[in-house]
Amino acid sequence: MTIAPIKTARDYDHALGRIEQLMEAKPGTKAGDELDVLTTLVEAYEAKHHVICPPDPVEAIKFRMDQLGMTRKDLETLLGGRGRVSEILTRKRNLSRDDSSTPPPVAHPSGKPYRRRSLVTFYLSKWPRTTLFRFP
Repeated sequence: MTIAPIKTARDYDHALGRIEQLMEAKPGTKAGDELDVLTTLVEAYEAKHHVICPPDPVEAIKFRMDQLGMTRKDLETLLGGRGRVSEILTRKRNLSRDDSSTPPPVAHPSGKPYRRRSLVTFYLSKWPRTTLFRFP
């Protein structure tokens, strides 16, 4: 097991290849320890060189609406009115803590019941929860 810092894209590619070879390694073995160290090094390299910015809130809402097959009218029941939905989606109104409060339960447009969630939870529900997402 020869492990060195990941300084270049070539080192990064080599480490990813080695991680792929070690994916079946059992924890506590030499191969498992090597996998653990390599994944830590790769995560550090990616955090420095491949920064993923948080999504634009309005675009994330529109994307999630598309995924769920929702319309603006469906969103009105979640946010409390046509005007509010229009203002948010046209960026005339900023998202606020009021928009992120949890309202009472409603039914999904497909007829399946689901819990009504805050707007922030709604648009982040399919995004990784990391420290990148900080809202006022």
